[in-house]
Amino acid sequence: MDRKYMDANGGTPCRRDAVILSITAGPLDVNCYIISDGDSEEAVVIDPGGDGERIEELLRRNSLRPVNLVDTHGHFDHIGGNAYLMSAFPGIELCLHEDDLPLLRSAGEHADYWNMPFEDSPEPTRLLHGGELVRAGSLELEVMHTPGHSPGGISLYTPGHVFTGDALFSGSIGRTDLPGGDHVRLVASIRERILVLPLDTVVHPGHGPETTVGEEAIHNPFLE
Repeated sequence: MDRKYMDANGGTPCRRDAVILSITAGPLDVNCYIISDGDSEEAVVIDPGGDGERIEELLRRNSLRPVNLVDTHGHFDHIGGNAYLMSAFPGIELCLHEDDLPLLRSAGEHADYWNMPFEDSPEPTRLLHGGELVRAGSLELEVMHTPGHSPGGISLYTPGHVFTGDALFSGSIGRTDLPGGDHVRLVASIRERILVLPLDTVVHPGHGPETTVGEEAIHNPFLE
């Protein structure tokens, strides 16, 4: 089936082995990703940082039905749209690593500390441990536990693409000075789970522009 997908700016993204739409959402401009297999109407939403109405509109414009909502970690800026999307799409599965459940539950307090708007998240319906698959249609995303920015931080991998949350950025890595952060553990997570992927794998981070595994392996100053 030949389908055209419209991104948040009205463009048509290139199709590789998965269709990926993105939109910056929430008060801290989190990269929220919508991934589908290009054939079915099912999709996975990663890190809805807020602006649930805009995310819903992008899904409906592309005739996509989210079946899994995945938080790469429990910080408030990545989960602000959970409640809206779970209400807008009944039956959607909310997935979070078990080690970040305390962060999700206390996210409202952290948002208040930074004077940021926030809507409390419902409880996850599926707790992750690492090694599972998150599916939408024929699309499969492998859950990789990449702690360090937070205890339960995860990345999601499908051939050609890895979604790294706040673990790895273009030219940088996630901060580790927040509660539960661990610099040594984060660098180890990146080296042992992300940098071992094929060098041309596109890295889709939680903030900022995309990059590749090869680019970060060679030029990221935090990984030297």
